[in-house]
Amino acid sequence: MTTSSADESGQAATGVRSAEEKLRGWFAGRLPADWFKQAPEVKIDREEITIVGTIGDPDVASGASEAEASAAAEGRSRRFREETREHRIEIAREAEHKFGRKVSWGVECAGRRVMFTTFSVPVMTRLRQPERLVLDTLVDAGVARSRSDALAWCVRLVGQHQDAWLADLRAALLKVEQVRGEGPGL
Repeated sequence: MTTSSADESGQAATGVRSAEEKLRGWFAGRLPADWFKQAPEVKIDREEITIVGTIGDPDVASGASEAEASAAAEGRSRRFREETREHRIEIAREAEHKFGRKVSWGVECAGRRVMFTTFSVPVMTRLRQPERLVLDTLVDAGVARSRSDALAWCVRLVGQHQDAWLADLRAALLKVEQVRGEGPGL
């Protein structure tokens, strides 16, 4: 007996959620309890797992300037990076082996996000001349070094300015997966 595509979609959607939940749970159990003030943010895509945890704010004098507070947060972030380097590498290797994705790390300190590692993935795209001209203008104006940088800049800009729309879109996609999973068999 063959499974219908609706059943497969539901199983696939449930499988994806279940895999993400297992991954988040694994990190919750594997990360040292004293590293972060609260559960870290864990983001997952096809190639990468990003872990960003909130660390304690540095002590600065009351009335400290923005420059002093910023430098203190940067120093605290660097200290955390150095003190946890070996252990983070060990955890990342285990996770990469277990989940088949690279692991990137970062921290939030005094409202500032610092990424220690990032993973860039080449993405193939086909653009028509009007879109290529936009990228070339960004390169010619010195906004980006290459078409690749210009495209990444555009994607970051859309992400920054369309957060609510993208969140709604992601929620709608989850609802579609749920409805597919609950649908009748063919």
